[in-house]
Amino acid sequence: MSLRLPRHRPGGYRRVAIQQVDTLKITDDDAAFILGKGGKTKEKIARVSGAEIELFERDLILEIRGSKVQRRRAKKYCEGVMAQRTGPVNITEEYNDDDLTMLMVPQETVGFVTGRAGNFLRTIEEEWGTLMFFCEVGSGRRDKDFEKLAIFGDIRGRRGAELKVLSAIETKSPGYLGKIKNEVIDRDKGKDPEGTWSTDTMTFQDDELSYALGKQGGTRKKLERASGCIVQYVGHTCLFSGTRAERRRAKDYMKWLFAQLEGPVYVDGWEDRDDCCVVHVPSDCIGYITGSRRATLGRMEEEWGTLMFFMTKDGEKGGRSGQAEKLIICGNERGRRGAELKCMNEIEKKAPGHFSRGLREKLSDSRGFDTDRMAIKEDELSYVIGKEAATQKKIEKAAGCILQFVGRYAFMAGILKERKRCKEYIGWLLQQLKGAVTIPDVTDREDCTEMHIPANCKGWVTGNRGSELRRMEHETATYMFMALDGRGDERLCIFSHELGSKVSTTGRMAAERLVNELVQEKLRGDDDRRSDSRGRSPPRRRSDSRRRSPPRSPPRRSPSYRGNRKGRRDSRARNDSRRR
Repeated sequence: MSLRLPRHRPGGYRRVAIQQVDTLKITDDDAAFILGKGGKTKEKIARVSGAEIELFERDLILEIRGSKVQRRRAKKYCEGVMAQRTGPVNITEEYNDDDLTMLMVPQETVGFVTGRAGNFLRTIEEEWGTLMFFCEVGSGRRDKDFEKLAIFGDIRGRRGAELKVLSAIETKSPGYLGKIKNEVIDRDKGKDPEGTWSTDTMTFQDDELSYALGKQGGTRKKLERASGCIVQYVGHTCLFSGTRAERRRAKDYMKWLFAQLEGPVYVDGWEDRDDCCVVHVPSDCIGYITGSRRATLGRMEEEWGTLMFFMTKDGEKGGRSGQAEKLIICGNERGRRGAELKCMNEIEKKAPGHFSRGLREKLSDSRGFDTDRMAIKEDELSYVIGKEAATQKKIEKAAGCILQFVGRYAFMAGILKERKRCKEYIGWLLQQLKGAVTIPDVTDREDCTEMHIPANCKGWVTGNRGSELRRMEHETATYMFMALDGRGDERLCIFSHELGSKVSTTGRMAAERLVNELVQEKLRGDDDRRSDSRGRSPPRRRSDSRRRSPPRSPPRRSPSYRGNRKGRRDSRARNDSRRR
């Protein structure tokens, strides 16, 4: 059993978190398999099982923390990965812990499904958060016609991965789905928490299929994200897997998509749906919002995971009559609001005052999802937005809150703590215009990591005009600046709603690693220079990213330039003699 000690704070103590720990003794070769390239396999096992996994390479001990189910699953996955090193993995009934889907893969398609060096399977694992490998079942006798593919994960991840593999099999072996269609459709029926999980199907013709799929699968992905339903095409069959509400939404969106081929579409009763909202777009802004070949709408759909189209009732002329046209936005609450505010931002640029005229600040006390408005002074607006909206995006990602500007008003959409974080970050940003920011205590904050930087390293860590901090912010989706504490001492504060992990590329832990690397780089450089002054070793060169540019050589002068310069000197001499 592991006991994590409480951290002392002025107001008392943190709750003591007690977690059970299982340990597994492994060999050196097994350790390499468990770790994987760059630690990806270990991270994958932890993500699928929900457990924390620590590998002590010196002692060759694997430590697994979590609940009883999480630890059991993590141990099972580790044993499966290690068994692949010596041969096929044998799956018994003990392996099925309501986290396993077995799929029979025709022998002639195994190489296609696996991909070069297993890349296709790894891509599916990454997309759906699953663990997949080929195995043997029961007695271990191998079927010469089929290979058995084990897919581990939650119900949604397993289903998405299974349908992706089936789509690849159908490409190589047409007609295979027809042989196992009933088994696929009935799998995991009603096994979700709501008890409504199932799979519906729809069949398309060749020309319909290409339209429903879209360029590089873009339309399929758009419908999948907007509805929350798994949408996959296997041959000419479209399979919708999810809860009853998710499947209904996906089929509605597909119907509206094809209806646009016949002419204008209008969604009757959209006001009563919980997955739609409408933006009224002025007629002179319709082309601007749509973009060339629908490029602008497409970018917003991709960014926010929504489905968007203009809708017109029969007999109406829409935006051509000089009136506003309705742009419907379909998707989840956060995606809809993000796309809606982006549309308002774009319309306000084209028609200033359309939305901002008469606006006032608004603060909501709702703990759930809502929108606050905050007025920004005209002379501070460009600073808060930043070059190419870089500052706005930085604050948005760090706070985990939707941030969009309509005129000079900042719209902040999210739950209460997200909106509160966003307002605080904007406030501190504006304080930096006037001088140093003081944040007396961050002990009670769950979104901050503070680091005390050695005095001789501060300039190196911040970079020229904060360039190094901006680089690390961009890479790790954090908000960082030097702030004074209650005693007036300066330290680096790293803000983000995401803590991250030891191997993640975003979050506060990732930013902390980058800062530590810069500090160590500076300290090693100082040590090398001191050693060089004593005649011990040559100084260490700066890294390419930190090395100063070579001095520019003076431009070469032509003979005519030198002659003109001599003439100017003679002229100045004559003028001086006259004055004397």
